[in-house]
Amino acid sequence: MKYYITLLVLGFSLLSKAQTKIKFSYDDAGNQISRILCINCTSKSVKEVKAIVEDDLEKFSKEDVISYYPNPVKEELYLQWELAQDNYVKFVQVYSMTGQVLRNYQTNETTKNLIISFQSFPSGVYIVLLSYKAGEDKSIKIVKQ
Repeated sequence: MKYYITLLVLGFSLLSKAQTKIKFSYDDAGNQISRILCINCTSKSVKEVKAIVEDDLEKFSKEDVISYYPNPVKEELYLQWELAQDNYVKFVQVYSMTGQVLRNYQTNETTKNLIISFQSFPSGVYIVLLSYKAGEDKSIKIVKQ
């Protein structure tokens, strides 16, 4: 009898489609902020991504372009930026998740890129902070493998 009940429960779980009935929402950092049970959802309401287009990319501002790769990083992180108007990056800092400053890099208005070595850091999550001349700060979350 226990064998039949186990098969019944297993068969029911395989036939149900719970994955299509739960909708998740995430914030900009990738943290889950909500989980909603959606009884009448259809699979057509989910957008399938075939290629990343310009509208899918998150920009810090409409004029600024900051690119970084690879993420996750193994040895070196390559940063490159093009900022609007007369703004430029004054310095770049690497922080641990505990808030400790690990590295400081001074830059000037002619500097448009930077290579940061992550070889000596242990695996984990780090924050790279770009400080602008205008007083703004932009942060990037980097994963070290």
